Parts: sequence; C-alpha cells; structure tokens
Amino acid sequence: MELAPDNYHKVRRLMEKGVHIPNPLSLYIGDEVDVERISGDGVRIYPGCRIYGRDTVIAAGAQLGREGPATIEDCQIGPGVELKAGYFKKSVFLEKAGMGSGAHVREGCILEEEANGAHCVGLKQTILFPFVTLGSLINFCDCLMAGGTSRRDHSEVGSSYIHFNFTPSGDKTTPSLIGDVPRGVMLNQPAIFLGGQGGIVGPLRLEYGNVAAAGTVLRKDCLERNKLIITKTYRAGIFPFMPDHYSGLLRLLENNIIYLANLAALEQWYIHVRQPFFHAQDLGDLIYTGALDKLDLAKKERIKRLRIMAEKVHASLKQHGDHVSGKDGKEEFCNAIEDLSGLFSGEIIGKIGLKAREEFLEAVRKHGPAGKGTYVQTVQGLAVEASEKGTEWLQKIVDAVSLKAAALMPSMNLFKDLRRDLR
Repeated sequence: MELAPDNYHKVRRLMEKGVHIPNPLSLYIGDEVDVERISGDGVRIYPGCRIYGRDTVIAAGAQLGREGPATIEDCQIGPGVELKAGYFKKSVFLEKAGMGSGAHVREGCILEEEANGAHCVGLKQTILFPFVTLGSLINFCDCLMAGGTSRRDHSEVGSSYIHFNFTPSGDKTTPSLIGDVPRGVMLNQPAIFLGGQGGIVGPLRLEYGNVAAAGTVLRKDCLERNKLIITKTYRAGIFPFMPDHYSGLLRLLENNIIYLANLAALEQWYIHVRQPFFHAQDLGDLIYTGALDKLDLAKKERIKRLRIMAEKVHASLKQHGDHVSGKDGKEEFCNAIEDLSGLFSGEIIGKIGLKAREEFLEAVRKHGPAGKGTYVQTVQGLAVEASEKGTEWLQKIVDAVSLKAAALMPSMNLFKDLRRDLR
C-alpha cells in the first residue's frame, strides 16, 4: 500500500508499535509530532483523523474518531480516553475521560478521570473533576465544576446549557466555581445538577448538593447546600445603561480572586498529591507536565482578564471623574493590579499551610504508595480525618490568598465575612 509521502514514515512507525489504524491513507500526522509520545498499546485511530503539535501525547487504550473525524492539536490524552469526533486543542484528558461527536475543546481545559460530554459540547478554559457529565449542545467555557463520587453519582449539566462569560461591559472576568477545589478533590461531596436549557451568568459560585431546575438562569451565588433553585426572568423594559461604570466591581473581584485561589490550590494538589500517580502510568510524566501547563494557562488567562478590566476601569475614572460611584475602591484596584497578579505564583502558594499539608501527605503515604491503586481509589479510600486534613490545607491556601488580596484594596472591604470568621 502506498502512503502519502509527507507522513508515510510516521504512520508506518505507529502501526509497527501496534496502533490500530484501519485506513492509514486517511490519517494525517504533522511533521512536528513525536510519534514516540503515542503509545502502541491498544490505541485506535479511526479514518479521517488529524494529529498536530509537538506536545501531543496519546496514552494506552485511547480511541480517536470512532464517530467521525477528530483533530488533535497539542493535547495530552490519558489512558482509555475516547474522543469520538471534533476538534481538541491544548487540553488534557485524564484516564477514561471522553467527548462525543462535534466537540470543540479549546485551550486550557482539563477533564479529569471519567469526566465526559455528549455531542456538540464547546469548552475553553474549563476544568471538570472526575465523573462530571455534560449533556449535548452545551457551551461551558471559563468554569470549574466538581461534585459527585462515581459514574452513578455525578455532577451533571443538562443539554442546551450555557455559561454566559461576558459582562455587560464586555469583560471576561467571569469564571464560575461550581463546587470548589479544597473539598472537591476529595471526591466525597454531593453532586450538583444544572437543569437543561438553563444557564449561569458568570462569575458565580454554587455550593454542593444544589439542583437548578430546567430552564433556570442563575445570576446570583448560592452558597447554601442542598437547595432546589428556580428563578424567574427579569421584567421586560428598556433601561438606562452606562457601560464601564462597574457598579458591581466588588462581587466581580471577590469571585475572580476566589477562582484564582482555587486554581492555585489545585496546582499544589497536582504537585504534591497527584504527581506520583502520573509517574506510575505509561507516558504519565508527559501528561502531568501538560496538566501543570494547563493550570498555569488558566491562571494567566484569569489574570490577563483582570488586567484588561483594570485598564477599562482606569479609563472610566479618567473620563467620568467624581461621577463614578465607589471611586476610591476602583482606584485602589487599578493601582493594585500588579501586586494582585503576583499573589498566585507557585513560590508564594507553596509556603501556605505547610503543617496541614505534611500531615495530609503522611496520611496518604500510610494509606498506600502510588501504584497500589488508582488515584480515585486512593483518594476515596482515605479516612475521613485524612480527607479533612487535606481540605484544611487547601482551604488555607484559598483563604490566605483572598485575605492578601483584600489587604491590597482596603476600601473595597473584600471578603468581610471571611475576615470576621477568622477573628
């Protein structure tokens, strides 16, 4: 069989390694792709697929393009992942994650173990914890979702759902935290359900155990657990609108800072807890590096959006002067943006909660070394006291960073409830 000359040697090398390629003539592999980063153990690449990117990694048992052509660009694909059809760029898919036909997964996404979506799902800068399930016809960018304990008990997003990720002033300072990191990583929290044909107006925070009824558009945080949420639409009308006045800046800042602090906590979790489990897998070191890269991308994206908003707030202050409400706090935000951005570096975050971290890691080591069980089995097998110690460590990170941010902008009165609780 004569193959296309530009990728003949790469396709042939994959087949020699054991990759199942039913129609070699239909597979395109970019010149930059390192085929040694593609496992030969049980990998199937169906007709019409395209593989690009020097950072692409495909681990054992992965299946690409079973339902239609799949394009992979600089993705790290873990064991047993199934990407049925669509476009996937600069994202990480951990063991047994999956996406259906028509998926459009852009940069900065992490789908952890068995997280999955049905057909026509759009993601970007999205993190889904294990078991989280997305229905069909969904746009779910700029958010993190956790909750649930298994494929039978999982957080879920109903079909035709959307995460609205632009403010009326055109900012993307709108990341939503559905669940959280400190408790979510323990894989023991109640599931969250977002009913179909609904939406979230970001940035928003939602507690575990909540159910949003079908057709509900969430516009406010719900920090109580186990609630059925039913909203009503706004009354019709035409109202005055003054763009770039940022009357709701305090809530925007709080939710963005908390989201960034959760990303920083998740990065520490990957470094200190998840890393050995990656080392135990074929090509796992490369997938681990990819995951850390995506977390770094996620932090940079959120900081970039805050900087852009600070520039617009500054321009508004210059244009409208004393007519701007909350002027003093807005000036503080503009002046503090560089210091605020520096709070989320790994060097700073890694020094927070050291005692709680070491106590938790010791409990993990006593439970059993990595490789004796899967990541999910190990985490879910921890004693309650150990899980609580891990949550304490990660929550210390979130709280400490939030308080440091509040200190940069004292007149904003950020996180006053947190400051009161810690007195």
